[in-house]
Amino acid sequence: MKFPWKRLLAAPLFFLLALHTSASPASNDQPAMGHSSSHACVGCVLVMSVIEQLAQVHNSTAQAAMERLCSYLPEKLFLKSTCYLVIHLFGSDIIKLLSADMNADVVCHALEFCKQDAGRPLCHLYPPPKVAWKFTLKKARHIIEKSQTLKYPQSNSDICSLPFLAKICQEIKSALKNSVPFKDADSDKYSVFSSLRGYHWRGRDCNDRDKTAYPGRRSDNWDVHQDSNCNGIWGVDPKDGIPYEKKFCEGSQPRGVILLGDSAGAHFHIAPEWITASQMSLKSFLNLPTALSDEFDWPQFSGVTGFLDSTSGIKEDSIYLRLRKRNHCNHRDYQNISKNGASSQNLEKFIESLSRNQLLDHPAIVIYAMIGNDVCNGKTDPVPEMTTPEKLYSKVMETLKYLNSHLPNGSHVIFYGLADGTFLWDHLHNRYHPLGQLNKDVTYAQLYSFLNCLQISPCHGWMSANKTLRTLTSERAALLSRTLKTVATREKFTNFNLFYMDFAFQEITEEWQRRGGQPWQLIEPVDGFHPSEVASLLLADNFWKKVQLQWPEVLGKENPFNLQIEKVFGDQGGH
Repeated sequence: MKFPWKRLLAAPLFFLLALHTSASPASNDQPAMGHSSSHACVGCVLVMSVIEQLAQVHNSTAQAAMERLCSYLPEKLFLKSTCYLVIHLFGSDIIKLLSADMNADVVCHALEFCKQDAGRPLCHLYPPPKVAWKFTLKKARHIIEKSQTLKYPQSNSDICSLPFLAKICQEIKSALKNSVPFKDADSDKYSVFSSLRGYHWRGRDCNDRDKTAYPGRRSDNWDVHQDSNCNGIWGVDPKDGIPYEKKFCEGSQPRGVILLGDSAGAHFHIAPEWITASQMSLKSFLNLPTALSDEFDWPQFSGVTGFLDSTSGIKEDSIYLRLRKRNHCNHRDYQNISKNGASSQNLEKFIESLSRNQLLDHPAIVIYAMIGNDVCNGKTDPVPEMTTPEKLYSKVMETLKYLNSHLPNGSHVIFYGLADGTFLWDHLHNRYHPLGQLNKDVTYAQLYSFLNCLQISPCHGWMSANKTLRTLTSERAALLSRTLKTVATREKFTNFNLFYMDFAFQEITEEWQRRGGQPWQLIEPVDGFHPSEVASLLLADNFWKKVQLQWPEVLGKENPFNLQIEKVFGDQGGH
């Protein structure tokens, strides 16, 4: 049997990468190198960089650095054991190559995690060696050609080809593909587990044995005997015999919030401490297993559906928490129907994971926020792959018709315009990436070039040194935003009102600068593309203020019984 040793080298940091990639609704068209091998190349370069820098920071050998990295990793998801297996299999070759002053790019090409296909440019993150590349690579391969360790067989299999993981991988892939919880005993699309599309993504189920009990529904007989809508309000007031749900929530106009979004809406985030040798410790990777099982997304901290305290230190709340504060009867009524790689063109593949019953559930505020992927792709020539206004109009109308047939009457849908990603190059290109901060040898411009070369850039159009291409991408984004605005102005639907709002990144940048912040802090430091948690929460604040001013009916009334709800039910069962 061909064993997927190559995938195992990247596994300590990217164990579920294959699942993440296969679950993504992005285009099925594969670039020349192939998405999986390109990701393996990136994973290898990243891991080799960390090993090399750990040795430098701690003035240790490469062997000690590898063992240190493994010691930091948790046991969950086989991360620690896989890491030690990698050392056993490849450690001696890695040590030989690093000891010969080969950088991460050369090591990964020598081990054939990275390849230069015929007719393709050489893809590298670090500056090329002073000696000619072909000579350096030949020397590196000569160093390991007589190695007694396992050779590296060509294999397209991934970690899920291992027999003991095949079944669980298939179940996880199915859950991620359909954007529904992996563990959901009553199949009501809500879960009592946090990750794998559980309550990090949508309100926690209060009874996973009863599919008629879930967040967002209208109460069953005022929830006299049990909590049917999971807002933590149920039972009867012994003083007057009136059900608490009736006393506190009747006429309060409860509503939930639903996000139809992409990786920005899901809050894609790779923690800098995972790849920054000078910051690594036993605590650095404690949250890695959860991140992997949530597709490297952190919806529990996102600007729309976040419910946990911000890790960024700013005071702004998510849109969901503001709705909950406004009316405690909205407790747990949130759904983050976002997906990495999502766009107007593939939303149909997972929109059915949305949970709303027109007859049984409360109205909802639906935020449509496909802010980038209609113009973003990793193709060598990204422009032909961009969505046209005609295709956008067609798919958006399909989405609106679907929503009209599923949302309760009195709902609201708000379009977010597309972002203008020229911000990325303007504010990041000459800054050092976390991998380059120690030795001042990797800028974001180099990262962008590396990803573009591998054809796995999240947005070649904006993450490019080509100013003309960046301008073309922004022009198409603006054109698509105008299309959304036109739809919102002209189209009418029976079950919801339709609105449009610009994606106000320039406004929040100015606000952040007034607070003393720097523009680059609004972008995720590792991927150099997604809005950071700070940006996400500032966007939520901007959104809320504009809705309050322009369309206050969207938010519903403030519940005068909130303090009484707190007095009787405390935190209403938490999240």
